[in-house]
Amino acid sequence: MSNKKILGLIGLATRAGKVCFGADSVEQEIKKKKVYVVILAIDASERTKEKFKKLCQRYKVPIILEGEIEILSKAIGKSNKAVIGVKDINLANQIKKIENGGELIG
Repeated sequence: MSNKKILGLIGLATRAGKVCFGADSVEQEIKKKKVYVVILAIDASERTKEKFKKLCQRYKVPIILEGEIEILSKAIGKSNKAVIGVKDINLANQIKKIENGGELIG
């Protein structure tokens, strides 16, 4: 079940220009150490999940499984986005706080 508070914070981060989305963009930003939390759709492909699980472990970035691709995409006003990176530390901390007790990997 998707958490409306997390989706709201993702929307807020998007309006503030503090998100990156799409596998390539998120991967680049993680490597530049500019992403503080990664939100991955629960229906993302297994290959994508594995790739980001390893990448986030390597760069010590928390990763959260949240919502379906359609719901995450709607939160950022795009279509077909399975991976979102939050580049604002305060919003990332709020998202992690809300998610604490939910499904957290890494």
